[in-house]
Amino acid sequence: MQKMNLKVLVVLSFSSAVLTGCATAQSQQLKSSMNEPAANTAAASVVDNRLLYSDACISEREVVEAQKLWGDGIVRIGSVYSSDGDYTTAAADFIQDMYGYDLSSVLFKPTLAAKVQFRSSFDAALSYFVGGNEAYSEDKGFAIKPYTKVKFDNVGIINNSCSMAVAMGNYYFTDTNGGETKVEYTFAYVKDKSGKLRIVAHQSSLPYSPL
Repeated sequence: MQKMNLKVLVVLSFSSAVLTGCATAQSQQLKSSMNEPAANTAAASVVDNRLLYSDACISEREVVEAQKLWGDGIVRIGSVYSSDGDYTTAAADFIQDMYGYDLSSVLFKPTLAAKVQFRSSFDAALSYFVGGNEAYSEDKGFAIKPYTKVKFDNVGIINNSCSMAVAMGNYYFTDTNGGETKVEYTFAYVKDKSGKLRIVAHQSSLPYSPL
């Protein structure tokens, strides 16, 4: 009986030592990391993310709603243009509302861009939608064609990473003459602190046309 008690005591003592050792190591590691600039930078980044982004997961319904808002925004810019209104401001408000240029880098490859294919800044995106920027001479103003309707047809929506959702499919732009243009798209969304979805990646292109 005494041998068994001794054995148990040894095991408990060993476990206590392991736990104490782990706790001590973790404590030392924490103290060390607090003194390292890289750790401070990472911690600051986490705090910044909490201020900018929501912790709530993105649902498919939210993606579909965001797509409708995007389409309505394109139609509205064209409508303001047709009414001789301030369509540049309308487009700027649209980009600010729908895209995440104020949150992080945005990967934007619009459909009708060949010389400057990628639009990583707010001004570059604005030029694509309304034109008028000498730095992007190829831009005629995609949103001021104008269009009367935009319809999204999702092939699929992936939201299994929770903090980001990606949608891919075709969207159809109806012009004022009733003509419809089919375009392929991939959109990636994050959710800002207010709970609104913002686009951080947008790639679109015309369907492949064999020679």
